Amino acid sequence: MDDDQISRRIKLRHLRTLIAVAHSGSMARAAEQLSVSQPVVSKAIAELEQIVGVALFDRIAHGVTPTLYGRALLNRSAALIDDLNTTVSELRHLADPTHGKLRIGCEENLATGLLPTLIDQLSRQYPGLVFDLALGDPATLQRRDLLGRKVELAIMRSEVHELDEGLEQTILYDDRLWVVAGANSPWVARRKVSLADLVQERWCLPPPDHPVGALVIKAFDRAGLVPPARTVTVASAQCTSNLVARGQYLGVLGSLFLQFNPPSVQLRALPVTFPVAAPPINIVTLKQRALSPVARMFAEFVRKIANPAAKTRRARAPLN
Repeated sequence: MDDDQISRRIKLRHLRTLIAVAHSGSMARAAEQLSVSQPVVSKAIAELEQIVGVALFDRIAHGVTPTLYGRALLNRSAALIDDLNTTVSELRHLADPTHGKLRIGCEENLATGLLPTLIDQLSRQYPGLVFDLALGDPATLQRRDLLGRKVELAIMRSEVHELDEGLEQTILYDDRLWVVAGANSPWVARRKVSLADLVQERWCLPPPDHPVGALVIKAFDRAGLVPPARTVTVASAQCTSNLVARGQYLGVLGSLFLQFNPPSVQLRALPVTFPVAAPPINIVTLKQRALSPVARMFAEFVRKIANPAAKTRRARAPLN
């Protein structure tokens, strides 16, 4: 059977079943996801293996795992179905620009205030929009969600050299890191504060291998100081903000997080010079892949929200 004959015999149901089985690791779980019986799933995989002439899955104790051939076909299948879904979305958008589905990835630390603000404001203008959100650290967003075609774009903090091959980024704005304290902290009343003054304080910080955690270490090193001991180690900006707001701890958070932090969480940025720059906040997308109209509209909307925020940050320290 030649390539043309093979391609004509492969159906979308084969590819959707392939993806479901690979992601779930089980014929039974894939059947549940697809709302069909397990024999239907098994038959579709058997048909596909017969068409391509190779085994696509190895049977293991608790399910199945893709073979080398299965992984290759899986990558192509995900891209094909993603492109088809994007095309359908574009057709719907042409018929009605106020409707559509948007698949967004977002770094978890940016999803506390910024993402809800964006979705709330955009959905008020276009109530027919539907949002599918994926949260994770930058590495997960790149490999699992963007390269896996689960989202069209992702908002994250990243440098160009940190991007996986096949991805590109557009800078939204340059962020800045601040040392923060709770509104009732005695440090808030101080008009001048240095990093040296704060070394012995109780800190809530990300782990050393976290992008912000690494920058904190670098900042104290650059100031000729031993980095402070972590009383609490946590990678979540939301957890950090809630703990620091209680007044006992200091933390380090970015301007973007502080700009959109809920008003109920009372934080103050201390007048400390932080001697290292934070990576910019970017919109990251696949290279050479046209965004759907809804995704393009969202990206433009993000830029409009970000630009006023950037001006505010240049004018004053963020206070909540």
